[in-house]
Amino acid sequence: MKLIIDTDPGIDDAIAIALAHALPQIDLIGMTAIFGNTFVQQSSRNARYLADLIGIDAPVAEGAALPYGASEYAPSDYVHGPEGLGDITDIPQIGSNDSRDAATFLCDMAAAHAGALTICAIGPLTNIADAIKRDPAFAANVASLVIMGGAYEHAGNVSPYAEANIIHDAAAADVVFASSMNITMVGLDATMKTLLTPTDFDTLAQKAPRIGGFMKRISDFYLDFYRSVGVTNGCPMHDALAVLACTNPEKFTFVRNGIRVAQSGEDIGATLGDTTRPPVKIAMDCDADWATSTMMDQIIELG
Repeated sequence: MKLIIDTDPGIDDAIAIALAHALPQIDLIGMTAIFGNTFVQQSSRNARYLADLIGIDAPVAEGAALPYGASEYAPSDYVHGPEGLGDITDIPQIGSNDSRDAATFLCDMAAAHAGALTICAIGPLTNIADAIKRDPAFAANVASLVIMGGAYEHAGNVSPYAEANIIHDAAAADVVFASSMNITMVGLDATMKTLLTPTDFDTLAQKAPRIGGFMKRISDFYLDFYRSVGVTNGCPMHDALAVLACTNPEKFTFVRNGIRVAQSGEDIGATLGDTTRPPVKIAMDCDADWATSTMMDQIIELG
C-alpha cells in the first residue's frame, strides 16, 4: 500500500508515523505537514526529525499554516507540549522540506499512483481540501482517504460536539466530506476505546530502548494532559488507530452515512450525519486489544 501521512506531529502523530513505517503492508512514500498540534513550521520540522529518528526515507512537504478564513492560529500546546513532542524543546532542523507545497505534492503523488494511493490524514483537513480545489482529478486519483477526526455518536473533545482536528478547520473539513473521495472516518467513537497505559510505555522503553524509549519520554506529557481531563487510565491511540484502519479495516465496525460539518453556532465542527452527502465509512468500534497489541509489537520490532 502506497501511503502518505498528512500530519501535525504531535505525540500521537509520532506513534502513528512510527507504526506506519513498521507495518509491512505500508510503503510510506511521503508526509505532508499541517498546522494543528503545532504551527506548520514546527510540524514539518517534527516530521523530518521523526523521519530521521525512525529511519524513514521519504520527503516532507509543508502545507497550510492557517485554517480557511483565519488570519492567525494558536496551537493547544498544553496537550502536546510547546514544540509538539512533550517536554522536548531542543528539536533540531534535519534536512529540508520538499520544494513543493503540500497540496501540490499530494496532487502529484495521487497522479503518479492513480488508484493505488492511500492518504491518512491525522491533522486538520486543510491540505486535503486545498488539493481537492487545486486538481479536479485528485479525488478520483486517490484510492482511499482515512481521516482521524470527528465524533459521530461520541461527545467531542474540544467542545461537547466537536473533535479537535475537525474544529481546527471546519470549513476545510466540510469541503473534504462534500467531495467524492472514498473516505473512512476514524473518530472518537473508536479511538477513545484504545487506551495506552503508562505500563504499556514502560514496556516499549524496556523492549525497544531507541524508539520505544522515545515514545515513553514524549508520552509522559500526554498522559498528564489526559489525567487533567479525567482520563486516568491512559491516553488514546487516536492517530495510530487511523493507520491501522488503512491496513486492517476488518478489525473495525462501520456505519455508512454522509457527513456535514457544522460551520457556526455552539456545535461548530460537529460531524453530523447527512444523507444528501456522499456516503462515508464511519468507525464506531474496533478490536481495541488487537489494535494496542499490534501497535506495541510493531514499535518493539523497530528497536
